[in-house]
Amino acid sequence: MTHKILIVDDNQAVLDALSLLLEIHDFSVVTATNPFDALQIVRYQRIELVIQDMNFTSDTTSGEEGKALFYELREINPHSPIILITAWTELATAIELVKAGAADYLPKPWDDAKLLVCIGNLIELGSAKKIVATHNRHQQEREGTFKNADLAGLIFKSTAMERLVTMALQVAKSDISALITGPNGSGKECIAHIIQKNSPLVSQPFIKVNAGALPQELIEAELFGAEAGAYTGITKQRIGRFEAADGGTLFLDEIGNLPLSGQIKLLRVLQTGEFERLGSTQTRKVNVRVISATNENLLQAIEQGRFREDLYYRLNVIELNVPALCERQDDVLALISHFLPHRELTINTEQALQHYKWPGNVRELENACKRVAVLKPTGALTVDDFALSSPVSSQQKAEPTKQEIEHAMRTHQGVIAKVAREFGLSRQALYRRLQKMGIDY
Repeated sequence: MTHKILIVDDNQAVLDALSLLLEIHDFSVVTATNPFDALQIVRYQRIELVIQDMNFTSDTTSGEEGKALFYELREINPHSPIILITAWTELATAIELVKAGAADYLPKPWDDAKLLVCIGNLIELGSAKKIVATHNRHQQEREGTFKNADLAGLIFKSTAMERLVTMALQVAKSDISALITGPNGSGKECIAHIIQKNSPLVSQPFIKVNAGALPQELIEAELFGAEAGAYTGITKQRIGRFEAADGGTLFLDEIGNLPLSGQIKLLRVLQTGEFERLGSTQTRKVNVRVISATNENLLQAIEQGRFREDLYYRLNVIELNVPALCERQDDVLALISHFLPHRELTINTEQALQHYKWPGNVRELENACKRVAVLKPTGALTVDDFALSSPVSSQQKAEPTKQEIEHAMRTHQGVIAKVAREFGLSRQALYRRLQKMGIDY
């Protein structure tokens, strides 16, 4: 992406020299010869950095014009970096403005190399500040969305899970059927609980049943109940899951494993709300909200004749897909912090755990943390302490040392983007390491 820089100076020779220098280094340049034009440009164009002179009127050396422009620019865009180009007579004013928020100042005549390094770092820093500001704004919006919600103990930090939980809270307000999909151990049941706990049915029954674990010969009795003597071994009346959930919610887990005979019986009660207990001719009616979950690809199961298409569309009014843990790396450290509070992980360990595939998803991570808590109750944790079920990817780059980062900073003349690229890090990740290692940038 080409970064756009505004240069404000009444001297055309200065504008030409700076424009040539910056355009050679792939910056997009806009120029203005007076404060009025500069302010109009900043109002209507996306300017990432401003280089401004301190005086714009002949025979003026006080720097007051530059000072006034600086504060007006700050009012329009408080986060945009500003570099002041100043003569020695205006040095005190320039220092005052730096303390007030100007990014830097350079004396005339300026050093091209120093100016380019300064611009590169300030644009990177400005991008980081925008990311932080966006994150803070997003965090405030998230806190507002989830402030009064019952999240059923769900721990998450990723954008993918935020979107999913937000949708679950919207679904909770209605009484429509929802299908929760996702791999085993990813948190499907927790999403079902969120829907129930934030719905108007929160005080009504919430009945859970593993549909795939029901014996085929007992499916009808389990779901709809049975009268005494309806089959061998039953000596008293049995209430089925639908009847127990009347007025509330029935959560049918592993619905993809329900045999076809059970699917037919389930479809009828979903369509009409009516059923008969096994061994009875009396038709009963219930009002039950159904939430189902599966790790199966039901569309594929329909093609293979293992799942009824009409039942699928009855269950899947809204689908909520829970991503695998490896698809939401931001949740990994948040979950570890929850399962292992106040435990320290090395940076290498953090990276390795975030890039691990977690085939067992959250359930695997929780079990790994339980093992760690028992086998290594104190001290900093390494990857080996987690005894993961499959090897960690060897493609993950080794954590750079302080000496390596300092050497790269010198090699690339302090340009953060180039240093971050060398180590395969994001700019924000590099900034964190610079701060943690006490490296001046």
